[in-house]
Amino acid sequence: MEIEKIPKAMRDTVCEEMQHGVEVSNLAVLIAKELNEKEEFCRNIEIAGILHDIGKLKLMKYLYSQDGLIVEQMKYVRQHTAQSYEMMRDAGYDEILANAVFHHHENFDGSGYPDNLRGEDIPYMARILRVCDVFIALTSKRVYRNAFDPKSALEIMIDEVGDYDMHVFLAFQRVVHRDVFQEGIASLKEIRDERQLEPLKLFVKEMQHTGN
Repeated sequence: MEIEKIPKAMRDTVCEEMQHGVEVSNLAVLIAKELNEKEEFCRNIEIAGILHDIGKLKLMKYLYSQDGLIVEQMKYVRQHTAQSYEMMRDAGYDEILANAVFHHHENFDGSGYPDNLRGEDIPYMARILRVCDVFIALTSKRVYRNAFDPKSALEIMIDEVGDYDMHVFLAFQRVVHRDVFQEGIASLKEIRDERQLEPLKLFVKEMQHTGN
């Protein structure tokens, strides 16, 4: 099916998820570099950031309506990490990347999902993605609320600091104060590396498949 023939609401949702992935990817790379991670790790988390929520496309009819997320269907939200994992493995991505995506909603205090992992039992890459995912989500406009400004988003995250690996969270704070607050949150929205383009193709492929 040609992209133009796919329903606009579906195209818009896919574009939003792609944009969210780009922003998480860019922030994750900045944090990884702040943590002095090697180039290979930075390349891997760049890809994982792009694809961490792609599983939501498989659940689109359950997660979205004209009014956005339906509260009664929240039970489906938690399935997206498993869907993302399966899509990445089917596409040939490494288990390390897919596993990081699978666990990016685990909280450091054990209150997250899908497996209620705690502390360093959570894959290191997933701990970085967790921080990035929350910050980008808070600073993005949603159907049901306006975007928080970066300072307010940071304050909200500090109130819930038990969710995060403190070593990662402190690196995140340094990055945010140095890069995001000074350059503006818009600086994270741009595709910064050609390596980000290949995983983005999976979004288009899934949209075309879903539209058939």
